Amino acid sequence: MDRVRRSWPVAVTLAVIAPAALVACGTDKAPRFVNGKAATASPTPPEPYKFDVTPQTDAKDLPVSTEIGTTVSGGEITSVTLTESGGDELSGSMRDDGTSWVPDKPLKYSKKYTATVVATSAGGDEETKTTTFTTMGKTGAQTGTGLYLFEGRTYGVAMPVVVEFFPGIPEKQRAGVQRRMFVSTDPPQPGTWYWVSNGTQAFYRAPDFWQAGTTLSTRIALAGHPTGDGRYGDMDRSATATIGEKVTMEVDNASKQLSLFKDDKLVKQMPVSLGKASTPSSSGTMVVMDKQEQTVFDTFAELGPTEGYRTDISFAQRITWGGEFIHAAPWSVGDQGVRNVSHGCVNLSMDNAKWLFNQTAVGTPITVKGTERKLVDGNGWTAWNLSWAEFVKGSALPVPADLQPTAAAGSGSPTPAPIPTATSG
Repeated sequence: MDRVRRSWPVAVTLAVIAPAALVACGTDKAPRFVNGKAATASPTPPEPYKFDVTPQTDAKDLPVSTEIGTTVSGGEITSVTLTESGGDELSGSMRDDGTSWVPDKPLKYSKKYTATVVATSAGGDEETKTTTFTTMGKTGAQTGTGLYLFEGRTYGVAMPVVVEFFPGIPEKQRAGVQRRMFVSTDPPQPGTWYWVSNGTQAFYRAPDFWQAGTTLSTRIALAGHPTGDGRYGDMDRSATATIGEKVTMEVDNASKQLSLFKDDKLVKQMPVSLGKASTPSSSGTMVVMDKQEQTVFDTFAELGPTEGYRTDISFAQRITWGGEFIHAAPWSVGDQGVRNVSHGCVNLSMDNAKWLFNQTAVGTPITVKGTERKLVDGNGWTAWNLSWAEFVKGSALPVPADLQPTAAAGSGSPTPAPIPTATSG
């Protein structure tokens, strides 16, 4: 996971702590003797001290997403200062892996900057290196970005961090883009990113649903960052949100019942009607993406004048981009719990739809089982439709060892198919 240390201040000197002495115990090996005296093992030589900084001095036309690269062995970085020519000192943070210092905001276009980095060797000697560089002018070729996480809102436990790109990010550029997408959680629940195959969406999640009460923070730091094909990211986006109580939904096509759980305990079951044979509902784990107490379904553009319709809808919860919703359908109450008659949606009575609407949030998961159609990867926020073993395969960067699945689960990411056109109802 790419994160930055959230509270590492600029130009603060860190104390260098000498390692404590280690005493071996419990060995079953006898000492070795030379000329009647116990031989002592040769001490391990210290790691040679080396310290380098990037960008190179006087580098020009660099992206405004430029970071101050730091390489040190036999010591540690103790401070980084970045100053705009004729301007103020910038704030920033070190990456967790110590490979670079990341400014908190995009740099300015066509500006000169000076970075001063101090390293301290294991022996306590300080060394300072300074580099200057100039950023590029603003370009008109941009990749549009979107972040589906909004400041101060409360989401369900399956809310992935969702980033959209237009046009999509070419595969060879995804690792560099992913390194600029930062996520932190409190309490810590590390995760990783998964790219939908065409590069238009990336999802971030942990191995399990978020814990209730989690603070979820993200910064998609792509303003002026290279995104491929001569394009650069349009802007930085960030948000801090909260995860609410654990609410989950399951729909069984065999029984045609929707079950709602809170903290894994069944609260209520209610009859549903799903998609008829010609327009089946998707089976898989989806996430509520939007909620509208009142809306209008208009399908004439997709289905034409013969099959299309325009209908007022109450208590609608979108779960796919292809037009599948949970919603009130008073016209199908007689079919609910008995047969499937919808255009792919989960139909409920007015009272049940209203009750359910008041229990869920954007980010609440719903798993539908036993229908004729499988959920298509990317048709909605499909991050949880994959096992963790499948999900980590979609990362453009190596996944840390502590996040690797303990056992193989599944054969890999599904092959994307065309997303069905909207057939809400």
